Amino acid sequence: MSKHRRNRSAEKLLGTSPGTLTYVGQEIEHAIKIKRIDYNATDFHIDGSSKLSACKLPNTESPYVSWTDVDGIHEPKVVAALGQQYHLHPLLLEDVLNTEQKPKIDLYDDTVVFVTLKMLHHSRQMQEIDIEHVSLVLGKNYLISFQEERTHDIFEPVIDRIKASSGKTRRNGADYLLYALMDVIVDHYFVITERIGDKMDELEEQIVQEQATQQTLATLFKLKRELALIRRTVNPLRDIISLLLRGESELIQRSTMPYLSDLSDHINQVIETLESYRELIAGLMDVYYSIVNNRMNSVMKTLTIVSAIFIPLTFIAGIYGMNFSNMPELRSPTGYFWTLFVMAFIAVGEIVYFKRRGWM
Repeated sequence: MSKHRRNRSAEKLLGTSPGTLTYVGQEIEHAIKIKRIDYNATDFHIDGSSKLSACKLPNTESPYVSWTDVDGIHEPKVVAALGQQYHLHPLLLEDVLNTEQKPKIDLYDDTVVFVTLKMLHHSRQMQEIDIEHVSLVLGKNYLISFQEERTHDIFEPVIDRIKASSGKTRRNGADYLLYALMDVIVDHYFVITERIGDKMDELEEQIVQEQATQQTLATLFKLKRELALIRRTVNPLRDIISLLLRGESELIQRSTMPYLSDLSDHINQVIETLESYRELIAGLMDVYYSIVNNRMNSVMKTLTIVSAIFIPLTFIAGIYGMNFSNMPELRSPTGYFWTLFVMAFIAVGEIVYFKRRGWM
């Protein structure tokens, strides 16, 4: 989203009371798509009709885990209806609709765990990072995932695992599903950081081989901004996972803790990679400026040597260009040739001297 559109969208919240459902984000023409997935270890059922009537708060004694996957948050009325059916707090729904909300976690009376994340995509057309706002609501035997409308569902791999009955998703509860969806998002962070790492390797090779240009510097600044953006996205996840690992919510089962701990390790790995990339970019920029300064010094050195050679030649030419009548050399038939010889001798002598001193 452009900065102008982001600021214009944020103005919608000015003057509104807390809990007012106002969508803050890009304008989208498509309708919200809702998918209801009920599953357990032996069976599953998927309802992709996008009907709100199919999205109801499940019975706490139900043998199924209920997952409501909402693709699109640009219709506040639909989100409000879902919140009413699942008895969700208005402040929670407000954060769902605000795409500028930073990643965070909220606990609501041990009945709901609310997590806000950012999915990162690499836009090949714009050659930049595209941010998608994602919200996850965990309740007793159910989970609701909200994501901005995109060309494809980012949680499709988890749905495929449920269909294939592969992995641990079907054999675990809704808290494991929360981990699985967060894991998908964190895996995309590795993809983004790997792309940045490959780009930095190309820039490093250009700089070391002294083939860097102004475009190289512009790319370095762009990568620096992208790293800052990713750091603002990833760093809050450390606190989110830490709170889940402390067991402050009864919705997180003890069996899910090892997976969350592994996810925490992945997040720390991403953060460490980002820190190393930030230091590397700073080093590459220093090397680039050093090479540019060396080039400038070489140019100034060459110009100084050329000027030093021509200063005595200009002095001699200036003396014999004064046109005084009492200048005996002007009447000499060989004076012109002797003057050229002396000027050439001085120039060659200076060149030899400069080379011996290592200045050329």
